[in-house]
Amino acid sequence: MSDDPENENVDQDSMADEWAAAMEEQDAIDEAIDDTASAQPVELDEFDTAVAGAPMSPEGQPDLDVILDIPVNISMEVGCTSITIRNLLQLNQGSVIELDRLAGEPLDVLVNGTLIAHGEVVVVNEKFGIRMTDVISPSERIKRLR
Repeated sequence: MSDDPENENVDQDSMADEWAAAMEEQDAIDEAIDDTASAQPVELDEFDTAVAGAPMSPEGQPDLDVILDIPVNISMEVGCTSITIRNLLQLNQGSVIELDRLAGEPLDVLVNGTLIAHGEVVVVNEKFGIRMTDVISPSERIKRLR
């Protein structure tokens, strides 16, 4: 702290202004969230049902080429478990967490959190990979989204 009380008042005033601006910004965000929370859920259409305004292929089907370059997150899940926060805070190097999956069981392949396949771990050019052993059909994937 400085010995100059006038300098401290300026610092406190600027800090108070920053806090006020931050609180106004948070209020605006909260209002936007409240507005979207009242939105009605939308039913998913089947792939063979045309979406109004969607580009169509010459065969009269929706043109899926418009979405093929959209990036999605893909992840592989070895298994999962639940632990208490107390046990979580006690974890350190060398700790072992028991998962709900048996050794040798296939991994789950998830795209944006949705199960699309099962697979097994492989090593390719010194990097881990996954070989798909069972891919879930597109119609089954759509059913799981609902």
